[in-house]
Amino acid sequence: QVQLVESGGGLVQAGGSLRLSCAASGRTFSPYKVAWFRQAPGKERQFVARIAWSSSTTYYADSVKGRFTISRDNAKTMVYLQMNTLKPEDTAVYFCAADRGAGLVRPDEYNYWGQGTQVTVSS
Repeated sequence: QVQLVESGGGLVQAGGSLRLSCAASGRTFSPYKVAWFRQAPGKERQFVARIAWSSSTTYYADSVKGRFTISRDNAKTMVYLQMNTLKPEDTAVYFCAADRGAGLVRPDEYNYWGQGTQVTVSS
């Protein structure tokens, strides 16, 4: 019932910026929380940022706080992740996820996922 499609990934030098987009479709998103996760090869899927669709209340992982900004556009049903001052350790596949409940930082708290978009930060 909910579809998420990420875009905007690519290759960037350390210190650069990228803006990821998550296009959402389905039923009303007012009750949903939307999050970005990332996963590097051989590593666990890691929480990045979360936003409440209705209120725009945000929450960030310590590793990205101050560098990344999550936002949403209700009219376009889009969620964005603005990534600044990128570091090589930010390299991962980035996923958009949505949850109707009280999910926060655990991947298993989110029921809907996009296909992921690759972000590679070179040094």
